[in-house]
Amino acid sequence: MTVLSIDFMRMALVAAVLVGLTAPAIGTFLVQRRLALMGDGVGHVTLTGVGLALLLGTAPLPTAVVLAVAGAVAIELLRERGGTTGDVALALLFYGGIAGGVLLTNISKTGTSFNLVAYLFGSVSTVTGGDLAVIGSLAFVVLGVVTVFGREMFSVCYDEEVARASGLPVRALNLLIAVTAALTVALAMRVVGLLLVSALMVVPVAAMQQVAKSFRATLAGSILIGVGVSVGGLLIAYYLDTAAGAAIVMTAIGVFAVLATYARVTR
Repeated sequence: MTVLSIDFMRMALVAAVLVGLTAPAIGTFLVQRRLALMGDGVGHVTLTGVGLALLLGTAPLPTAVVLAVAGAVAIELLRERGGTTGDVALALLFYGGIAGGVLLTNISKTGTSFNLVAYLFGSVSTVTGGDLAVIGSLAFVVLGVVTVFGREMFSVCYDEEVARASGLPVRALNLLIAVTAALTVALAMRVVGLLLVSALMVVPVAAMQQVAKSFRATLAGSILIGVGVSVGGLLIAYYLDTAAGAAIVMTAIGVFAVLATYARVTR
């Protein structure tokens, strides 16, 4: 029996490929803007969406998408404020997000039987056909945004003042990046989990930066690495009977270590 002959593994592999494509694609812009931990913050807020869905008796993924987008917009607006006040507000939002998710899950009727760990650390083997349809739709939107607005998004990430002087709608583009990151977090939570999704958005990019000499090469290479570690980590998890999210992230860290060593030696 091969891996592809198992129904849940076929869906898991498709989900892993979609996440591997999208997470580094938007992560490249976040790293360029030095907002590598935004995915982590959005993940905390998204957990509240999961808890709210359980409380309302709705599907977790669509509700999580709404809360993720709202949280990303709030994070971006608070980031604009800057200073100590903005930092404190962001901390309250991050911690309140994860605490709210746990609280809502516990007081919901299904809270006692719901496996919150599956959303915190991923459970790709439980992805259903309906989940896959939503993940595919979100991935299409994210990759479409990167394809259509990638040049403008890079300009804003590289230098906001130059982009503003060039007539670009800086605030709108910043919000677009934040919302796209939120969609990526939502689609990836079933594969790598809300607490690990930021790693898949950042580590492939950091790995490719060790050897790439341009932003375009970093973007393309990090996507390839993302797909490779997602599929490779999933297969490792299957054969070792371990958590897929952890295996994917550790595989990505292994690739980073190899490329970082190669870059150091060749220099």
